[in-house]
Amino acid sequence: MLARDLAEDFPVVTLRTSAFEASQLLVDRALPGLLVVDDDGAPLVILPGSQVLRFALPEYVEQDRTIARMYGESDADQFCAALAGRTVAELMPHRDYLPRSEQDRPIVKPDANLVEIAAQMARQHSPVVAVVEGRRILGVITVHRLLGAGLAGL
Repeated sequence: MLARDLAEDFPVVTLRTSAFEASQLLVDRALPGLLVVDDDGAPLVILPGSQVLRFALPEYVEQDRTIARMYGESDADQFCAALAGRTVAELMPHRDYLPRSEQDRPIVKPDANLVEIAAQMARQHSPVVAVVEGRRILGVITVHRLLGAGLAGL
């Protein structure tokens, strides 16, 4: 099976999309991550849901989990408030998030086979890759869809 056969529709966000809106998209669609595109619609990076969580938490809580127990339930219920007024660009794990080359982008060609797709996901540490032909996104492949295709062949 090839990438073009596995590609499915998937929402995209830009660096300027609000962090709240992007997070709501993750929740509403039960997505493993967000496909971030540039101004021309070309894929830049996959922002895993775990990175959104990291931004919502104060760094000192992530560093020392015992501090998390000190939060009251009502305060803990508001931890996503840190997303308000922020953009997707601010959710990136570091400012040097832009790919240096085409090889660093979370993409595969339409004729990539299952092993090529899996290798790209593993290399990128990404639960999603975009299937791109030229500069056009044909769809994406999630790790769930890839594993499903791989297991179906057994």
